[in-house]
Amino acid sequence: MSKEKAKNKHEVVIKIEGETWEKAIDKAFREKQKDAKVDGFRKGKVPRNIYEKHFGKESLFIPAADYVLQEAYMKAMEESKLVPVVQPDVDLKSLDENGVEFIFKIVTKPELKIKKYKGLNVKPEKVKVTKEEIEHEIGHLLEHYAEVVVKDGKVEKGDIAVIDFEGKKDGVAFDGGKGENYSLEIGSNSFIPGFEDAVIGMKSGEEKDINLTFPEDYGVKDLAGQPVVFTVKVNEVKVKKNRELDEDFFEDLGMENVNSKETLEKEIKSSIKAQKELQAENAHVDKLLEKIGEQVEVDIPEEMVNEEVNHLMKRFEEQLRMQGISLEVYYQFTASDEAALRSQLEKEAYSNVLYRLMLEEIMNLEKIEVTVEEAEKEAEELAKKYQMAKDELLAQLGGLDMVKYDLQMRKTIDLLKEENK
Repeated sequence: MSKEKAKNKHEVVIKIEGETWEKAIDKAFREKQKDAKVDGFRKGKVPRNIYEKHFGKESLFIPAADYVLQEAYMKAMEESKLVPVVQPDVDLKSLDENGVEFIFKIVTKPELKIKKYKGLNVKPEKVKVTKEEIEHEIGHLLEHYAEVVVKDGKVEKGDIAVIDFEGKKDGVAFDGGKGENYSLEIGSNSFIPGFEDAVIGMKSGEEKDINLTFPEDYGVKDLAGQPVVFTVKVNEVKVKKNRELDEDFFEDLGMENVNSKETLEKEIKSSIKAQKELQAENAHVDKLLEKIGEQVEVDIPEEMVNEEVNHLMKRFEEQLRMQGISLEVYYQFTASDEAALRSQLEKEAYSNVLYRLMLEEIMNLEKIEVTVEEAEKEAEELAKKYQMAKDELLAQLGGLDMVKYDLQMRKTIDLLKEENK
């Protein structure tokens, strides 16, 4: 093993040779033999010497290297005593019948210095709930629980038109331009400009063609700025019937102890206050970490930022998937691509890495510990909260050590809030 170090980036060279390498080549041959075809021999029965003469012994080196890669990595970690902070990159230095040499490029935690993290005077904002906010939420509830009824007459703004539609460009239907029994709320601006206005005045059973032009900045390039024709048929016209703050409405709400306007206002005020307090708490922590971050000296490796960008990309993709949207569709409708999204996430990724390193350093300086009992109790409470078996929860989180780490982080943040009032 050889090791070359530059700051917190290291190159560790590991060679696998001798009996271990021969066994790997033997294993590679047995796998290749299964599909090898040579005239005069049945499939899977080609002898080793015939195989090597026909395909070359070197054809076994790459698969053999794959078989010993994990062993080489473990050897690199054991001999170097390094603790990587991102998945190491690996290159082949040499490869022949005598052995294979891997170069593991290992990034370790960078050195970090904090000038000051106490007495920074960062206070949380005070929370206040206004009468207007309460009334707005009541109005939202009344609208949410509004009854939708079929009406006679023409479509008006605010109505819900249940429509069939199909869009065509140059007489050819385009993807995503067709729908049946689609409930379109007039005024919601769900469709391209001009569509909803053109539906106003139509009656149930009426059908007509609507000539429109897609916006120049529309996400689908083939349609951006292009004239199209939508054939629209109105199947039904519906209207929302406003609710009253009456006994039936309170029963539909199903809120415990809410049976009057006064009790509803009290419940809503409490709910808004709790939400605002949570937002204020999160904003306070963000402001506190940002302030401490200004007191930090550190050279964060780009590999750590890139790995965090990958994590944020996966989380964003999952959020889109929950809304029924793929990344490809998102790129189309935002006229962007993977490179643009990664660039957009880089600032957040850098801050996440900085704050994590910073909190870990403060955690060590303050000797903040979490006992096994505390971690076990937290795991039990989380399992109960998410209605999961404790073992299943720990498997998803990455084990009890991850629960312990999260608790240490929270204790560290609590200390910082206390020390920076």
